[in-house]
Amino acid sequence: MADEVRPIAVLVVDDHRLVAHALTSLLSEHPEVRVVGTAGSVEEAVATGAALRPDVVLMDFRLPDGDGTLAARRLREQNSEVAVLFLSAEHSDEAMLKAVEAGACGYISKDTGPAELVAAIRRAADGEFLLPAATMSRLLGRQREVRRQQAEQQRLLDEVTPREAQILRLMAAGADNRAIAAQLGIAYGTVRTHVRSLLEKLDSSSRLQAVSTARERRLVD
Repeated sequence: MADEVRPIAVLVVDDHRLVAHALTSLLSEHPEVRVVGTAGSVEEAVATGAALRPDVVLMDFRLPDGDGTLAARRLREQNSEVAVLFLSAEHSDEAMLKAVEAGACGYISKDTGPAELVAAIRRAADGEFLLPAATMSRLLGRQREVRRQQAEQQRLLDEVTPREAQILRLMAAGADNRAIAAQLGIAYGTVRTHVRSLLEKLDSSSRLQAVSTARERRLVD
């Protein structure tokens, strides 16, 4: 007699109880899958994962105490064998990239049909990486751009002096050089010198462009 195949143990993480219940009911119709528990938050997911040791975690992206990537990281830290498969209505590249960086094996839409979902769970349990090559290539390109922007932001933070940062904030608020000089109690010529320095550091040809660049780099609100 052949050995009985153990069902894939699945933990469903979704803060909407109706969704979690619907997924549990749907998956119960497939004997190769068994929902061993549900969780509605990051903390609950981590605690339940530690107690139940599921094979696959179906993870929503948005949770009330953080996003699913935080739960994914902590689940993978306590059990490197667990497969975390994101099932979410959030489809942005940023969300998918964060999920992959947290150790997720895939990211699928909540619009996915039952048969496709079960197939994805099976593949995840088998250790497969589910993101298509084209999607992964796009996410890697996005990752490189994010890191480039972060490096540029850090460069500017290192180069802009505290006085220049003050002046930049006042520029962003719409103050002209004379108003800035009066507010900071410094000479008008000194303000002009700082503004020229800021334009150079921000690679800008005008005050407006400098403020726009500073906002893009999150140097000012």
